[in-house]
Formats: sequence, C-alpha cells, structure tokens
Amino acid sequence: NRNFVSVPYWQLHITLKQGEAYRLFIHPEHFGDKKAAETAYGRIIPGSAVTITKVERGTVFQQAPLLYDLTSLQKDCNIHHDLTADKTLSIAQSLYEKKLVSYPRTGSRYIPEDVMANIPALLEKIIAMPLFREYGRTFDFSALNTRSVDTTKVTDHHAVIPTRNLQGADLTGLPMGEKAVLELVALRLLCAVAQPYTFAETAVVVECAGAEFTAKGRTVKNHGWRALDAAYRAELKNVEQDKETEDKALPELSEGQTLPLSGAAVKEGKTTPPKHFTEDTLLSAMETAGKDDTPEDAERKGLGTPATRAGILEKLVSTGFLERKKSKKTVQLMPSHDAVSLITVLPEQLQSPLLTAE
Repeated sequence: NRNFVSVPYWQLHITLKQGEAYRLFIHPEHFGDKKAAETAYGRIIPGSAVTITKVERGTVFQQAPLLYDLTSLQKDCNIHHDLTADKTLSIAQSLYEKKLVSYPRTGSRYIPEDVMANIPALLEKIIAMPLFREYGRTFDFSALNTRSVDTTKVTDHHAVIPTRNLQGADLTGLPMGEKAVLELVALRLLCAVAQPYTFAETAVVVECAGAEFTAKGRTVKNHGWRALDAAYRAELKNVEQDKETEDKALPELSEGQTLPLSGAAVKEGKTTPPKHFTEDTLLSAMETAGKDDTPEDAERKGLGTPATRAGILEKLVSTGFLERKKSKKTVQLMPSHDAVSLITVLPEQLQSPLLTAE
C-alpha cells in the first residue's frame, strides 16, 4: 500500500435510447493511454444506429448464507458493530454462559439433522423478539432451506445458533453488545433457512464504431433471504446498504435490433492501492493463509483456530506490532515500525504459514 503508485486509465461509455429508457453501456477495455481512448471516442458518430449483437438471459439463484462459526460471527460483528474479534468472543462466551446461544468456539457452519428437527420451534421464538416481529409476518415456514444441515460437516461442536431459552428470557436486561451479537446470531439462523435470492439476469453486447460495448441488468424474482438481510441493514445507520439488489432491469432487447445512439463519453479513473486490513479481512486472510500450498495431510489450513485467532490479534496489538487506526467509518489494522523491521530481518521460513502446517 505504501509503495503503490496510482495510474490513470480511461474508459469509453455510450448511452442508448429505447422509448423513454436510457441505458449506459461500457466498453470493457480500460485504456492506459488517453490518446487511444480519445481516438476510439472519435470514431463514434453521434446519432448513428447501434446494433445489438448478443443477448443472453438466465436465472441466477443466490443461496442463503451458511450458519455462523466463530470466525464468520467475528467478521460480521466487526463489520456491523465495530467489535474486535476478542470482544465478540467474550460476548459470545457470556451469551453461552447465559444459555442463550450454543457453544461459540466452533469451526463448523453446519448443524446435524437432530438439531434441525428443533429449528421450527426455535424460529417461532426468534420472530417473537422485538427486532424480528415485522419479518415474522411474511416468513415462510412451509419450505425451510436445509443447506446448513449436514451431520458429516459438524466438527466437535455445531454452528453457533440461539437456544430455546430465548422464550421467556428478559432480553431487555442484556448489555447492548450482547443484545447486538444475539440479534446477529438469530438473524443468521433466519437467513440460513430462508429461500434463495433469485433474479433474472440479462447480458447485452452491442457493436458501435467497430468496438463492443456491454451492459447487464437484473429483475428480482424472489428476494428470499436478502429481504431479511436488507431489513436488518436498514436499521443500522453506520452500515453501507447492499447495492447488489439495486441493479435495474434492461428493457426488452433482441439480437439484430438497432437502437439510436444518444450520447458517448470518455471517463477517467485511477487505480487504487490494496486496502489495509480490517479485523474482518485479516480474520479471512488468517483462515485461508497458505491454503493452496498446505499439504493434504496437515490437520488444518490457515493460521490459528477459530478460538485462538482473536487472541493472536490482541497479542500483536498489546506487544506493539499492530496498531488500530480509525479511518472514516472503519478501523484498520496497521503494522508498526517494529513489525516492519522484524519481518524484514526474519528468515522467510518463519514468515510462512507452511511452518505452522508442518
């Protein structure tokens, strides 16, 4: 990130008109040279007809997310509530001791079939929680998604889920952090058993002045689990809303059809440096570190376990190798000067996740 040099690039856009609908098409190539982009732009004749060369339609099913293991819970708590991995673990442990969630120090995102048998009754308790009453009115109990049900993928402990003790529990007395984590765990169970998010997607290629331009559009058929997720996000003021469901539908188009060109432009952009780690992205990186090179007979891949990763991060912060720095809405994890110096002099073998695997 420190040594990154930003490089400008240019991209060609055209706008087509069909009735009252305007559609923006983008040339897939990024021009590294402004003159080349302007030369391509100069070939475009305003008002000329553009031919549609390809129309592809399909239905996309986006499956519901799996249930939480500790690491995925820590990542979401960091994204939604700015909680550190260590803080999330201690809150989840407290909820476990209050018998409100299952054992949190798990690396499994699945539940066995005997636990699934109790899920419908548990869902009734969840939708009685104040936050989920609104969702409960439209929730479909008739066809629960069983993607997270697989006894063979359950390790020592199954995924983190709420317990039947939710019923009758006085949740108003919970500290704010515990209430937030419990709501996330409950929301994830609701999402995991909801139907897939389904949309019809159309991809169009048009030819203009000897170059190909592309556009994509989608029409949602079933909001499924995303309806729950979006409703939850809407209540969190500091969380960016999911833009994926906001793609507009393309008008009805067919191959060979011609449309009038209503505009064209060259837009300049700049390459951006790789982002600094946050607690969320560093946990992901630790989980998959050295994954492709780790031998098959290694007990596990990555650095640490779900139960130890939070402690590793906290130790690096307390010993002065990592620093938490707030940038806009996120907290980044930055290496200190000592950390950079240490990594510079350490033998490469000691820096490799393969040593952990060995």
